[in-house]
Amino acid sequence: MEIIKRPDNMERITTAELAKAFIEEQIGAIRQQVGNKKVLLALSGGVDSSVVAALLIKAIGKQLVCVHVNHGLMRKGESEQVIEVFGKELDANLIYIDATDRFLDLLAGVAEPEKKRKIIGNEFIKVFDEEARKLEGIEFLAQGTIYPDILESDGVKAHHNVGGLPEEMQFELVEPVKLLYKDEVRVVGEALGLPHTMVYRQPFPGPGLGVRCLGAITRDRLHALREADAILREEFDNCGLAEKVWQYFIAVPDMKSVGVRDGKRYEGWPAIIRAVNTTDAMSATIEEIPYAVLHRISDRITAEVDGINRVLYDLTKKPVGTIEWE
Repeated sequence: MEIIKRPDNMERITTAELAKAFIEEQIGAIRQQVGNKKVLLALSGGVDSSVVAALLIKAIGKQLVCVHVNHGLMRKGESEQVIEVFGKELDANLIYIDATDRFLDLLAGVAEPEKKRKIIGNEFIKVFDEEARKLEGIEFLAQGTIYPDILESDGVKAHHNVGGLPEEMQFELVEPVKLLYKDEVRVVGEALGLPHTMVYRQPFPGPGLGVRCLGAITRDRLHALREADAILREEFDNCGLAEKVWQYFIAVPDMKSVGVRDGKRYEGWPAIIRAVNTTDAMSATIEEIPYAVLHRISDRITAEVDGINRVLYDLTKKPVGTIEWE
């Protein structure tokens, strides 16, 4: 198999002008490749798939079929943003599947992290496959493959991360941003008019909150995690830390401690803040958050989120600690 290489003379996309030139070039290439056929895309709401979706909508409009699967492990407001941006504003051909119950029922009582990941990954493929089979005339599959994916896998991953669809479902791939680095994808996304919050969305694991709701996932603890995480993100936005910190999130373990609310003792879960900076994700340093901000986050989470009575800050670098808890 031929390994895809970025041309040595390819200019780094750093400005809106360069991004617009790239967009025009790709629109031509996509139209030439696809013709009048249909293209299928699994739209997660992440940076890469969102930019590819916006680019394809500009190139071929309703010939693109976007499938967004909500596995119930998204952050607060994320699926709603996908529907708003792509379904309403860009008038995309969008299929939205709320598979929350399906995923959470399968995950009930499963505490082992690797088993959770496998269940989420396998079920996602099943749901996507079921939807793909209902569609007719699809000959292409679009993917948000970017250049680091190819570099990390010696050119193999880009051609084998088709979501694990069954062998008989063979599609030709459309990968318009496969020669771009992440920072270039963001510049292109802004030039396409996508919301800043979507284009600069921080990395989010495929299993979503499934690896941050530690141990066996329960609906009440997952809800508490989602609400606490939304408060953390809101406060980071308010104080200007959102784009200074590479990744920040809440993890909620399956354990309780005693607390006091309304003058009475009660048991609740701890919310653990993780905020790290990294260049390559191989090692990570801890962001120094001002105490005033930590106090505000702690006060809000313990007051507003039912079931959480403590807020902790994880001060562990990588190595020793990985970025995610599971």
